[in-house]
Amino acid sequence: MGVHGNRGKCAQPCRLPYNLVHNNKIIDKGYLLSTRDLCTLEFLPQLIEAGVDSFKIEGRMKSPVYVATVTRIYRKYIDLAQKFINKEIDSYVIDEDDKKALLQVFNRGGFSTGHLDNTCNKELVFKEKPNNLGIYLGKIIKYNKNKGLVTVKLENPVSIGDSVSFENEKSKYTISELMDKNINIKKGDISQIVTFGRMKGNIKLNDKVYKISDKELFSLATESFNNENKKNLLECTLNIQLNKKVEVTVKSLDFGVLTKFEYDYIPDVAQNVPITRENVIKQFNKTLNTCFEFSKIEINMDEKLFIPTSILNDIRRKTINLIEENIVESFKRKIEVHFNNTIKAQNNNTNEPEKKLLLNVLNLSLDYEKLNNIDSIYIPLKYFMNKKFEDIIKTISKKSKIYIYMPVVIKDKFVKTITNQLIKVFERFDIYGIVVSNLAQIEMIKNLPKVDLIANYTFNVYNLNTVQVLKDMGFSTVTISPELHKDSIRNICSYFDNIELISYGNIPVMNASYCLLGNSNKCFESCSKKCNFSDNLYLKDRLGFKFKVIPDNLQTITTIYNSKTTKLDYSDVNVHTIRIDILDENIEDINFLITRK
Repeated sequence: MGVHGNRGKCAQPCRLPYNLVHNNKIIDKGYLLSTRDLCTLEFLPQLIEAGVDSFKIEGRMKSPVYVATVTRIYRKYIDLAQKFINKEIDSYVIDEDDKKALLQVFNRGGFSTGHLDNTCNKELVFKEKPNNLGIYLGKIIKYNKNKGLVTVKLENPVSIGDSVSFENEKSKYTISELMDKNINIKKGDISQIVTFGRMKGNIKLNDKVYKISDKELFSLATESFNNENKKNLLECTLNIQLNKKVEVTVKSLDFGVLTKFEYDYIPDVAQNVPITRENVIKQFNKTLNTCFEFSKIEINMDEKLFIPTSILNDIRRKTINLIEENIVESFKRKIEVHFNNTIKAQNNNTNEPEKKLLLNVLNLSLDYEKLNNIDSIYIPLKYFMNKKFEDIIKTISKKSKIYIYMPVVIKDKFVKTITNQLIKVFERFDIYGIVVSNLAQIEMIKNLPKVDLIANYTFNVYNLNTVQVLKDMGFSTVTISPELHKDSIRNICSYFDNIELISYGNIPVMNASYCLLGNSNKCFESCSKKCNFSDNLYLKDRLGFKFKVIPDNLQTITTIYNSKTTKLDYSDVNVHTIRIDILDENIEDINFLITRK
């Protein structure tokens, strides 16, 4: 944990095993963060009517068979959903065989509807196994260990060429021998008792058997992507003239991109057989496994010239490479940001600005009357909304400026409630400012009294462009990402003042719309409300590291904190505000940290 998955560096911590520990007692264990894969087939009509124009299907790290099968089935049901919406058909029904095909190509304990349904989802996580489970075939009712013969009463069909796995054995096996009462068969059906072999390993009676690949489905998928080879069309003009370099103009008809260049070769007069237009076209049409083909090739060529075939091939390769590069370049966003030179001049001053010190208080159950020498304190909104913390917040407000620390995530159904609560907070407390955690919260606070606004690091503040935009939006201070390298921090501080740095604390590594205690993405009536007494709750990984867990029974959002505490030396960084995040530290530890700063 700790590497930002949204930056393309996910270490897949959700697919690892954990113990859930409360007061040093294990209360749950397994792959506690491993979600089942999402399947939205049943929601396609509603999603299309809601305005969804495009469906993204996972595939980058999956097999071609997976991609071919999933896209085929989703294409079928997107078309079906549109016909249903347009009243061309009376019903939208999903074929169970298509569901089984999706399960067969990959599933982690079945599928989940994610957060699309209004009811609580207790099937979001599958904690028994983090990878492909396959389709359940049945339990072993007989096993000949010496011969490796496995007998199963089938709950799903199986055929010669299919692959199977066993619950306690890591290896997978391809079925090359399938029998019914010692008679060889090619396929076994539901309820049939079959024997397949020869399979040896950690296999025993009553073990569960899964089909993890289906030969027929594999053949269907392979045929589909072998036969599908859509090419992007190009038009090309070649000027091949005596004593001149070869000139190429190429245009992509699909993307409207035009490229012109000169190839550094001057054709010779032919000594024997001259090059013909047919020869040139033949070589240019050899686009092979590229994603392009020429729909039109125009050639302006002098007579009796010669160009080696190797040169023609190289001109074709360069033509395709350049048009491909320019197509990619045409999709890149170009952002111009003009920095405030007066700020840069100010920050280049040899006099280092006085650093402000503030606390981000994630635990309010401390004696903050003993707190010393803090300029500001961030207090999470949930504490302002709980009357039992009113006195301690008022005590803190007498010692320093207090800010409302907005949650990273606010679900739609809670926006109105939280907006109304913010109004009441301003009526009850002397609020100096608000730490805003995402763009949507700007709309929520627009009618509140004007106060100091801090842009939290959750705005993904990695560069100068982001800081400039946030400053232009009215934020007085910007908290830069705790993932930044020190050189990047120095660079930002050389351009801007009022930059905030988290120098100490356990950074959240995950915000999950899921409760590890209730095993659900929403609170439900029969829940035991363990979250109300879960102060000492954490996940313990296979290496013994402990990750603090803080549930939230308002929105059912769980925050998981890094096991390692961030400790940054900022002495050589020209930063304006030093932030200390407090989680489990006591008041003596906090005061010690303050004196060290």
